[in-house]
Amino acid sequence: MMESGAHFCNSCGEQVGHDANGELFVACHECYFPICKACFEYEVNEGRKVCLRCATPYAHRAKDNDDTKAYGNQSTMAAQIDVSQDVGLHARHVSTVSTVDSELNDESGNPIWKNRVESWKEKDKKNKKKKSAPKAENEAPIPQEQQMEEIQSSEAAAAEPLSAIIPIPKTRITPYRIVIVVRLIILGLFFHYRVTNPVDSAFGLWLTSIICEIWFAFSWVLDQFPKWCPVNRDTFIDRLSARYERPGEPSQLAAVDFFVSTVDPLKEPPLITANTVLSILAVDYPVDKVSCYVSDDGAAMLTFESLVETADFARKWIPFCKKFSIEPRAPEFYFSQKIDYLKDKVQPSFVKERRAMKRDYEEFKVRINALVAKAQKTPDEGWTMQDGTSWPGNNSRDHPGMIQVFLGHSGAHDIEGNELPRLVYVSREKRPGYQHHKKAGAENALVRVSAVLTNAPFILNLDCDHYVNNSQAVREAMCFLMDPVVGRDLCYVQFPQRFDGIDRSDRYANRNTVFFDVNMKGLDGIQGPMYVGTGCVFNRQALYGYSPPSMPKLSKSSSCCCCPSKKQTKDVSELYRDAKREELDAAIFNLREIDNYDEYERSMLISQMSFEKTFGLSTVFIESTLMESGGLPESADPSMLIKEAIHVISCGYEEKTAWGKEIGWIYGSVTEDILTGFKMQCRGWRSVYCMPLRPAFKGSAPINLSDRLHQVLRWALGSVEIFFSRHCPLWYGFAGGRLKWLQRLAYINTIVYPFTSLPLVAYCTLPAICLLTGKFIIPTLSNLASALFLGLFLSIIITSVLELRWSGVTIEALWRNEQFWVIGGVSAHLFAVFQGFLKMLAGVDTNFTVTAKAAEDTEFGELYIIKWTTLLIPPTTLIVINIVGVVAGFSDALNGGYESWGPLFGKVFFAFWVIFHLYPFLKGLMGRQNRTPTVVILWSVLLASVFSLVWVKINPFISRADSSSISQTCISIDC
Repeated sequence: MMESGAHFCNSCGEQVGHDANGELFVACHECYFPICKACFEYEVNEGRKVCLRCATPYAHRAKDNDDTKAYGNQSTMAAQIDVSQDVGLHARHVSTVSTVDSELNDESGNPIWKNRVESWKEKDKKNKKKKSAPKAENEAPIPQEQQMEEIQSSEAAAAEPLSAIIPIPKTRITPYRIVIVVRLIILGLFFHYRVTNPVDSAFGLWLTSIICEIWFAFSWVLDQFPKWCPVNRDTFIDRLSARYERPGEPSQLAAVDFFVSTVDPLKEPPLITANTVLSILAVDYPVDKVSCYVSDDGAAMLTFESLVETADFARKWIPFCKKFSIEPRAPEFYFSQKIDYLKDKVQPSFVKERRAMKRDYEEFKVRINALVAKAQKTPDEGWTMQDGTSWPGNNSRDHPGMIQVFLGHSGAHDIEGNELPRLVYVSREKRPGYQHHKKAGAENALVRVSAVLTNAPFILNLDCDHYVNNSQAVREAMCFLMDPVVGRDLCYVQFPQRFDGIDRSDRYANRNTVFFDVNMKGLDGIQGPMYVGTGCVFNRQALYGYSPPSMPKLSKSSSCCCCPSKKQTKDVSELYRDAKREELDAAIFNLREIDNYDEYERSMLISQMSFEKTFGLSTVFIESTLMESGGLPESADPSMLIKEAIHVISCGYEEKTAWGKEIGWIYGSVTEDILTGFKMQCRGWRSVYCMPLRPAFKGSAPINLSDRLHQVLRWALGSVEIFFSRHCPLWYGFAGGRLKWLQRLAYINTIVYPFTSLPLVAYCTLPAICLLTGKFIIPTLSNLASALFLGLFLSIIITSVLELRWSGVTIEALWRNEQFWVIGGVSAHLFAVFQGFLKMLAGVDTNFTVTAKAAEDTEFGELYIIKWTTLLIPPTTLIVINIVGVVAGFSDALNGGYESWGPLFGKVFFAFWVIFHLYPFLKGLMGRQNRTPTVVILWSVLLASVFSLVWVKINPFISRADSSSISQTCISIDC
């Protein structure tokens, strides 16, 4: 960092200065990391013997500095990482410390609290010296050879990365990029031909087709170019263990808080939630580092009682899983595996214990199912607990906050006497008149509760129907987040979603293979994948809204990248928010440096710095935000933690704070996941996509057609809401240029794709119109036009083939994705746009009801459930009118003779394109025994008939002159 030719220390902000020879002081001759001599001596005295940037040892300074004689006595890799992170944070905020309130500044313009911070640091240094003095006297001298071996081994461990980027081979990615560019050129030539060759006899159809094709090309660019630099990643769990789990020493792995969200136990079966919780409690991770928080947003006594049973069964299940290395560690899915469970199990007692465990699990299922059966009918007086008191959550919309710790780090042991992870039940307070923000609000409540009770530096959130399929999943994420180089700027590690219970053909593209194996890999090569709502490990500090440590500050003169030389007229509010965020970052760093302080002064400073305006009125929670490495502050009173946890989940806690606006899960859309990840990456954070060989998490997908369409409708509606909000990627977050352009294109694609439904419905209707009227959208083809069409189709095919080659996706998965893109586009996406416009213009919230019919009691029986929903009408109508058009086209060709078969080919080709893409919808609509709702057939046939009759009556392709001449001809005919 240089200002006016002077070098400044990245630790204290002072000038680096000169050495004894009068030359500029350099601590590390490898990377020339700017650090002053005073800070260098402090680092050495503290036992930190490597460069903070490149991890090169300070060996060349050891001989010259007398203070470095004993610095090799204590040096673990964890300490080095903590220091590098702290210094990076300090370097980020050097000389930016200021107050939020102007009244805190004295006459000279310096903050009043700066003197307090300096005095506290002096006290801290004195206390450290007092503590270290007797320790040095009692320690026995370490032989020099042993000391050198320890140094060399620690240096070797520091040099080994915990993860590696595996780029796509050039033989696969280079042809892919070349074809993309060639396809872009062909598209330009194609549109030049289409625009310069109008069809006068069907001008309306031609103009409609041109508009649709231009939009399709635009959406293709948005979808294709973010996949320009795909990467794969590999992790080294053995190195993670060697670095942070040394024999004979306590584990240095970071703690993780798991979040599980549920609302209605009658729609989200408690048995599935129990399996998710059991798989979390049994992960291969130190038990004192794992805490599981279950959010019951419906305040259901059924969920509470099922967790009581789950906690009791966990005492048996967890030691069984860890003893025999069971995978997966969700009992329902482990016992239902159709594999040889004796493979790789050599313990003689395994078969006996497995049978006993399966019997215990069956009894556990019986108890859970009995609770579910009991909960089917609510008593008139409401539910009562075992002690006779009324259940506080009888009114799900008006109840107090509830917290119950079922398992903890002390007092709760399994059947073998080992400690168990923490399990906490949370139901936030709800009162009429308050906005609770659904899932996003529940997740923010869990953030605050976990910060007060455990405060792990990392958070992993799962839906209640997603269980841990790979017990090493947390370690996989830690290979990124705990890496001193990679993890500094990571806001989260996203895992792909995998699903159980889907038929082999996957007719409705429930697996989303193309998105998770192609698009997300492409984003990982830019700024990282987007957050998809579940299976994600967060850096808690990123959720608090801070900027990454290595991100440079926005200068006061920074402007929108579009208009760097003009005065800012846009994004002023963003710059203001960034400035306030940097002030808060700087204040938090200074407070984090202090170990010994006066309680009254600390509380005064917290209030003065407007922490309460950001995080809310909880001193305990604000104290936890100062702990970058997690853990509870020493000042926390254990007896008051539950009371404080109840306070932070009160319904009015978030009022007049930054929750849901700048920190935590962001409000404003039903797809809060996209908004949350987008805000983080706009601040400069990166994310990582982790795809272990064994899927980390698995979930249950909506398998039947109606449920799948309603899932897609919810996603599309959330994108439309973001499009009409202030967080739209088209105009949000340009200040500072922290979001890369290809990443912005990807986010734009996530919010504009529902609008593709409008041109898609029009384009799927055009073939039927052409067949019914005898007109066509393309004039007579010349040799040049034929070559352009052929080149366009070949480029589409080659792009898909090359994409399959580098991604590993199958042709069937790509075809299913293409089919459901059309099915969802002409149904769910269309209704999402319609509902979004109604909500924006008139404030009307439209709900599309779903009515289920009985399913067959067979494997994949739910696949054949037919549920009546309005979403089924548009695609059924399109199928009917295209079939009618094909029949009418062939009839005209038979009556018109040989010359009419040529023009018919192009029209029928487009009609069959629509029918083939809608075929899975037609198959799902008919079901196994043709059990289609009659109302769907009636509506579709009625719409298709009315449309055909009105079209024939109006016949817009016959001009007035032609119609008058035809009438005169008819009059002159002598009948």
